[in-house]
Amino acid sequence: MSAPDSPKQVSPTRPARRWPNILSRTLWGFFVVGLGVFLLYPILVSMNFLFLFGKSPSLEELENPKVEQPSEVYTADGVLMGRYFRENRYPVRLNEMSPWLTKALIATEDVRYYDHSGIDATAIARAVAGVVRGGSGGGSTITQQLAKNLYKTRRDENTGGLGHIPLLGTVISKTKEWLTSVELERRYTKDEILRLYLNTVDYGSSSFGIKVASKTFFSTSPDSLQPEQAAMLIGAVNAPTAYNARFHPEAAMRRRNLVLTRMGQAGYLTPAQVQEYQARPLGLRYQVEKHVDGPENYFRGAISQQVSDWCKENGYDMYRDGLRIYTTLDSRMQTYAEEAVHERMKTLQRQFDNFWRNRDQNPWVDEKGKEIPNFIETQIKRTEQYKELAERYKGRPEELEAALHRKRKMAVFTWKGDGVDSLELSPLDSLAYYKHFLHAGMMTMDPFTGQIKAWVGGLDYKFFQYDHVKQGKRQAGSTFKPFVYLTALDNGYTPCDRIQDKRVTINYIEDGKPMEWQPDNVTREYTGMNMTLRYAMARSVNSVTAQLTEKVGWDNVAKYAHKVGIRSKLLPVPSIGLGSGGDVSVYEMVNAYSTFVNQGFRPEPMLITRIEDQNGNVIKQFDPQQKRVIPTETAWLMLYMLRGGMEEPGGTSQALWDYELWRKNNQIGGKTGTTSNYSDGWYMGVTKDLVTGVWVGGEDRSIHFQGSQQGEGGRMALPIFGKYMEKVYRDPDLGITMGPFPQATVKINKKYNCITEEPRRRRVEAVDSIVVDNLLENLNNGTVPVPDSLK
Repeated sequence: MSAPDSPKQVSPTRPARRWPNILSRTLWGFFVVGLGVFLLYPILVSMNFLFLFGKSPSLEELENPKVEQPSEVYTADGVLMGRYFRENRYPVRLNEMSPWLTKALIATEDVRYYDHSGIDATAIARAVAGVVRGGSGGGSTITQQLAKNLYKTRRDENTGGLGHIPLLGTVISKTKEWLTSVELERRYTKDEILRLYLNTVDYGSSSFGIKVASKTFFSTSPDSLQPEQAAMLIGAVNAPTAYNARFHPEAAMRRRNLVLTRMGQAGYLTPAQVQEYQARPLGLRYQVEKHVDGPENYFRGAISQQVSDWCKENGYDMYRDGLRIYTTLDSRMQTYAEEAVHERMKTLQRQFDNFWRNRDQNPWVDEKGKEIPNFIETQIKRTEQYKELAERYKGRPEELEAALHRKRKMAVFTWKGDGVDSLELSPLDSLAYYKHFLHAGMMTMDPFTGQIKAWVGGLDYKFFQYDHVKQGKRQAGSTFKPFVYLTALDNGYTPCDRIQDKRVTINYIEDGKPMEWQPDNVTREYTGMNMTLRYAMARSVNSVTAQLTEKVGWDNVAKYAHKVGIRSKLLPVPSIGLGSGGDVSVYEMVNAYSTFVNQGFRPEPMLITRIEDQNGNVIKQFDPQQKRVIPTETAWLMLYMLRGGMEEPGGTSQALWDYELWRKNNQIGGKTGTTSNYSDGWYMGVTKDLVTGVWVGGEDRSIHFQGSQQGEGGRMALPIFGKYMEKVYRDPDLGITMGPFPQATVKINKKYNCITEEPRRRRVEAVDSIVVDNLLENLNNGTVPVPDSLK
């Protein structure tokens, strides 16, 4: 009898089969997640998910790529003065480029360019294989390189949180370039991409874009490039510094010949042509352009500061956005101003050198006329050069002293020949050499609009960067006197009122202590005459000015000077009327005198009229700004006073008779100015159209002439104004004509009778020009009102 069936047994290994299931599910999970990440990754990168990947180009940026272009600065008459740029480029059309450029580019950088849609899988595979074998990567298409150059995909501002992780950051950057490349291929034709590329890439020496590169390396245009020239430029884009033909000619030659070889392999050149072009020299005609291109001058700093500030406030970049900046300067008037300064200063410097050579001493002197000992040794310690040397030889005074006396060849400014000389000088010698020069500053402004027409800040910007128009400030001497007479005229005085020319003592309180001041006339003589205010200002009589200052209040003089345009701090001291109340600039003085010509409105000086974008659209218009600060009557009376320098006997402006300025009833007002030790010579000149200020002096106040025959403003600065106005009047295209000031609109009463008795000019040819704004014709018909304060 068989035994009953035994119970079914469970296999002891069955539970172990769960692990393969778990592993399988895990792997499938990773696969699914990985697939999802792979599919989502491009989307996450393009949308910069959680700011992890960095910014990618927007649709608008792709459709309207913003290629960096230099901003251009023009004069009011349309002359290009210069450009501002970080990447110097000028985009040109493809048909304006030599066809050898595109052939060299495709043969070297992307031989399958016309066969892919932005990404070349074959090139990528070859690059990966090269990396695995320990070589270099590569494999970027022309379109990928354009994406990187055009949209700066690897800049810090375009890098997200993950982009700073080594290797991962590179993958993300490559991904953005691939995505951008595909989008570029969708939106642009192959030729358009080539045009963008060639106008974008860096060719070395800060030449971005093929037009600038052609000019920089070969002094030619893109359409004139020969095969070997195109090959050299295209060869440089791979490494603009290493293959720069100016600094690494052998490397550039090897790279150029490699490009020519590849052009032959691609079928663009025959073997014979390859050999022919490889045998040719580089043939450079190198002329690099700076980040600020154009003639170096003094007003550029003021222009760039104003434009830069406006750009910051309005989201523009002066060095990138291709702006067109139109200034108020007139190129012709600027040229005439520079010529007038150059001509006079060359002559004056010769006189200055002879003056001190005859005295057998250097021109840096104390109040007694004695040469200041160790002047150069003291001055050099204030220079940056000395500070650098002192830091380099810290604790080694003997070596520092030797360095200060070590001579080397250097280019220096000279009034001889073309303005540059080469001398063997030490740092101490160089400083002493330059301290011998007299300097000048000059500015011309339209008093009605405030537009600055000419700005000469010094002798030569290449050698003297200090701007004596706005940056430099000195005592104004007697050119400050009109502010005393302005204060008087606006407070009840008239040009006819009289003050005796006599020696006076002015008593005042300073820091709680009684003080006294006795002003001297320039001649140290006192006529005892009861002079009209006009006569006294015309002859620049110090004693009368000092008395009038005391009568009107020196604090009021400072107030009126500030009111009409002086912005510098002024001390309300008794001698303020003689120019010792503070240092002022040519810029401020021209502004203040313009208020007199502009009928009492103070114009705001302006250098820029408008800014356009790269397409010529006006994005900012700068309009003239002005403010009423003194009555019209007072302003006209000040013009009448200023004309006294020419029209009163012995007026200080009468050296202007030596210039061709007196046809067509022309009228000029002006004031000379000289500081007490002849450190500063000034002339302020006004006509019916322009106001011009001129300053001449040494770099330091201790450097000057020692007498009025050479050092007064009428001899140093006035001739510059006279020569300049001659040139301006001779140019009919400027529209600056001779003639009288506008007709007066003030009434005449008994207080103004001296105006009708104006002394006649002594020159026969000017007899008919003495009629003062038709005042005699208007005297009896009541059309010339008087200020209320004078009724």
